[in-house]
Amino acid sequence: MTDDIHVDGHNDAEFERQDLASRPILLFLLALIIGCGVVALVLRGMYSYLDSYANHHEPVQSPLVQQTTANTRITVPGDIKKFPQPRLETDERREINDFREQEEETLNSYGWVDQQAAVVRIPIDRAIQLIAERGLPTRPQSGAVPPSDVNTAKPAAKRSDKSNAPSKPK
Repeated sequence: MTDDIHVDGHNDAEFERQDLASRPILLFLLALIIGCGVVALVLRGMYSYLDSYANHHEPVQSPLVQQTTANTRITVPGDIKKFPQPRLETDERREINDFREQEEETLNSYGWVDQQAAVVRIPIDRAIQLIAERGLPTRPQSGAVPPSDVNTAKPAAKRSDKSNAPSKPK
């Protein structure tokens, strides 16, 4: 048995209009929007209740602690230094600009790196000039032996060694 359907010249072939109606789709979208609004209102009410509950049941602080603010969640900029590292950034642009200014100051000024070891830093422009004038320190070429006590003593020892020389007849 074959399932091939042949439509030969049927003028009354159309799609079924009962399957695709716009009214149920629009009702579904409307119900979805109303449902989202109801969920948002329920969540807002729940979070405001939980916030007030947490404020009411916050532990009483010791009377020895001087309280600067009524709400312990709000911090004063001076109190931020009391928190351990790493801290959250409060003003990212100002903090990065301060960091960049400090780096520029370090790159363009003289100062001590380690005063006991007599290590100093110099401005980067001056360092570039010095390297251009003096060049970078280089390693000795391969095959060249750097001078040292051992290297200068070996040839002298070879010259004075008479153990392998032929003995002179007496």
